[in-house]
Amino acid sequence: MVSALMIMMAVVLGLATLDLGWLILKDILTAPYLLLDIAELLDIFGLFMLVLIGIELLETIMKTYLMEGKPHFEVVLSVAIIAIARKVIILDVKEVESLSLFGIAAIVIALTAGYYLMKRSQMPDDKASEMRKQAG
Repeated sequence: MVSALMIMMAVVLGLATLDLGWLILKDILTAPYLLLDIAELLDIFGLFMLVLIGIELLETIMKTYLMEGKPHFEVVLSVAIIAIARKVIILDVKEVESLSLFGIAAIVIALTAGYYLMKRSQMPDDKASEMRKQAG
């Protein structure tokens, strides 16, 4: 079951990468040559970030099921951070309501705080106590 999921994810990633290559080639070879407008750049960045998210998800699936018994919070949080970064990059601020922008900002803050706290909890005790002394 898990191996079938990994194979399907790899196929989807391969097709998305081909689509990204085609999109870049098509946008570069249409007039004006070698110049991209903002809409084309946002399309390329959006698809590029989507491929990166897919790679992270594939890595998460592989790590989760190949290395059982260990929590994989870091990988899950990094995938979430990449996904929200993709959303922010392709976001058209003129089209989105201000309440949605506050929601996205809250998600970014929550994810970065969670990542920081997770990394801090993984530090050895002597290094963590040294950091607390410096901060306090």
